[in-house]
Amino acid sequence: MKRFKLISIVAGISLLALVGCNSPEQATTTPAVTPNASVASAPATTTTTGNNNLLTIVSKTKAAVTSGNFVQAKKEFDKFEDAWKEVEDGIKVKSRNNYETIETNLDEVTAELKASKPQKDKLLTALQSLEKTITAVSKS
Repeated sequence: MKRFKLISIVAGISLLALVGCNSPEQATTTPAVTPNASVASAPATTTTTGNNNLLTIVSKTKAAVTSGNFVQAKKEFDKFEDAWKEVEDGIKVKSRNNYETIETNLDEVTAELKASKPQKDKLLTALQSLEKTITAVSKS
């Protein structure tokens, strides 16, 4: 009889330990789901802020190009790539056509600013298209 009580006590403690071990797993699983849900909504917020950053960079670049200061224009537009990385995926998902237009204009502006004699009109056209497309993405 003593042995049965001892086995019962050990079995009861073991069951409590096993039940107790399962609780943290469930608690860990629940918070893991919550951050993933907030990550899904993050691109929308980032896109709005990121789009504003892109528009600011394009505006400053346009001002420098208009004044003929291509060194300053290149310096300003060098910031575009970093800002673009923040919103690129969100825009790609949201609108594939706008994404491709931005990529094309980005390449045109970058190539023209690297040229030994950048063409002001070509730069302004690409920058205006870039600005228009980013604005369209922001409104959609």
